Amino acid sequence: MKKMIIPSIFALLAAIFYALNSPVSKLLLENFNPTMLAGFLYLGAGIGIGIIFIINKRKSKNTIYLNKSDLPYVVGMVILDVIAPILLMYGLKNTTSASSSLLNNFEIVATTIIAFLVFKEFVSKRLIIALLLITSASIILTVNDFSNLEFSFGSLLVLLATICWGFENNFTKKISHKDTYQIVMIKGLGSGTTSLLISFIIKANLPAFSYILGALVLGFVAYGLSITFYIKAQSVLGASKTSMYYAFAPFISSLLSLLILNEPININYYFALSLMLLGTIFVIIDSSKKLHEHIHVHELTYFYQGKIHQTTIIHSHIHEHGRKENHLHSHKEIELKDVII
Repeated sequence: MKKMIIPSIFALLAAIFYALNSPVSKLLLENFNPTMLAGFLYLGAGIGIGIIFIINKRKSKNTIYLNKSDLPYVVGMVILDVIAPILLMYGLKNTTSASSSLLNNFEIVATTIIAFLVFKEFVSKRLIIALLLITSASIILTVNDFSNLEFSFGSLLVLLATICWGFENNFTKKISHKDTYQIVMIKGLGSGTTSLLISFIIKANLPAFSYILGALVLGFVAYGLSITFYIKAQSVLGASKTSMYYAFAPFISSLLSLLILNEPININYYFALSLMLLGTIFVIIDSSKKLHEHIHVHELTYFYQGKIHQTTIIHSHIHEHGRKENHLHSHKEIELKDVII
């Protein structure tokens, strides 16, 4: 039991650190161009996690790193990580931080729908209920006046950001068996540098150094440290239990927004909050279901460029045992070694 305390604290810290993003970014936007702020946030994460990656690389011996075959997913991941935070920052500038925080949960909907339609992954009944609840809450937060169908421009931008992150999550999932620190470092440095270049092209003004330093620190904490603590917690608690803590990050962020920014809240927010909370509970219940992974090891020998090569591959299938034996379409092949005989 005692062994679970520290990982549980790590998981909670991961959620709290990520929750700082919306309210603190809202404050920084008073002195930042949204594109430039998005760049410094990701750059802070990239630099911080880059240092951790270098330290971790010296210690780890069996880590699998990215290679040329991963390039399409890496490029797609970086491009989407440029677009999404810029949309989020412009959305934050035009809506309340509390509403934006809750709307971040729509990322669950976007990720799941894309995984189902594009990558043919299984979606359970519980998850469908969760998606409907979260979508309904998102509509309530996005529509200012239902009688005239007047939409909140800022909320729409936040939703577009979550859709981009939904695609990005699915791209990242394709390379998730590779080194996590390397992936996050590339995300941060690649997306941050690109966003900054765009901000300079559109001639955005640099704020005072103190604000730049604040953005870098926020990026390192809200994106970088959050992911680091998530990884540490997940290694002990497992994916489902860690996600239970992390799923409540938008609600923590929403509460911080109310406390820090003292934003005015209408009745729609509280109604959406109830639906969003219920939908998140269904997501947690669904993620807690037992999954079983069957692993097969294959030895492949082939002739290439006048030499005989031998490759060891891990081939795994993850599936869920339920009433109807629903099988999840989760499959990965990991190359472990390629030896010339």
